[in-house]
Amino acid sequence: MFAGRKLLQQTITLFAKFRMISSNSSGNNCFRVAILQLTVTADKSTNVANAIKRVQQAKLNGCTLAILPECFNSPYNTALFREYSEVIPGGDTCKALSQAAKSNEIYIVGGSIPEICDDKVYNTCTVWDPNGNLIAKHRKVHLFDINIPGGMCFKESDALAAGNSLNTFQLGKFKIGLGICYDIRFSEMATIYRKQGCDMLIYPSAFNMTTGPLHWSLLVRCRAVDNQAFVAVVSPARVTDSNYVAWGHSMVVNPWGKILEEASEKDMDLYVNLDYGDRENMRQQIPTETQRRTDLYDTIDLKNKV
Repeated sequence: MFAGRKLLQQTITLFAKFRMISSNSSGNNCFRVAILQLTVTADKSTNVANAIKRVQQAKLNGCTLAILPECFNSPYNTALFREYSEVIPGGDTCKALSQAAKSNEIYIVGGSIPEICDDKVYNTCTVWDPNGNLIAKHRKVHLFDINIPGGMCFKESDALAAGNSLNTFQLGKFKIGLGICYDIRFSEMATIYRKQGCDMLIYPSAFNMTTGPLHWSLLVRCRAVDNQAFVAVVSPARVTDSNYVAWGHSMVVNPWGKILEEASEKDMDLYVNLDYGDRENMRQQIPTETQRRTDLYDTIDLKNKV
């Protein structure tokens, strides 16, 4: 039985490498990303097991990077965040993500999970390299506190503390900036990532049925065009009888503002080839970075004075 499992794993690895070579036929300016729009339940272990299974499928489909949704291991509910919270990186969810990254030799952006640290709870994204190492961690900077009469009222600050840093990671030669959901509304944060040299921005997110139809694709395309970068947003699938109903519609947008792939509201995965020639073409043809009037205005990273 052990020999059979070993042979299966070897077959999976060979098949994935073949798919990866095929999808990266344009050279190292391309890679394939998996957008994993999962159904989230009240059962943490089921949620995590489903995520790991989908990561393995992403590898089989030739992906270099797999991205999970916001709060993929727990319901999106302020009353439950502390109950579902765990330490990073020592918690069960992180251990599972680390092992999945290592066994599948893939980068994983672990959506977000409720993190407990010094008795505070954060909405936190972790990033794992193909060796299973934690290479980045981003705590949601802007907490989702809104009140739309007749629409949506939600106050993350009732249960969560805000992060205090901007965070990036390297995938080969490509630099990727991290945000979580409500962070995408703050263009200054994305501008700083662009100034730091980011080629792509990733936002695990869970917009709702009020703001989703109006602002979701608009904000994603704006961040892409403003910063001439790829932008990926990954939502949980829509569950209509849950306490918080997610909009879904995970997507990847290129630097020109074109939606490369978009999910529906259902549980599904997208596999998208990203060609960084698109990024370079736009930056050369519309060179806004060198045309900014920093003698009149600027966006500054106050922590790093950039």
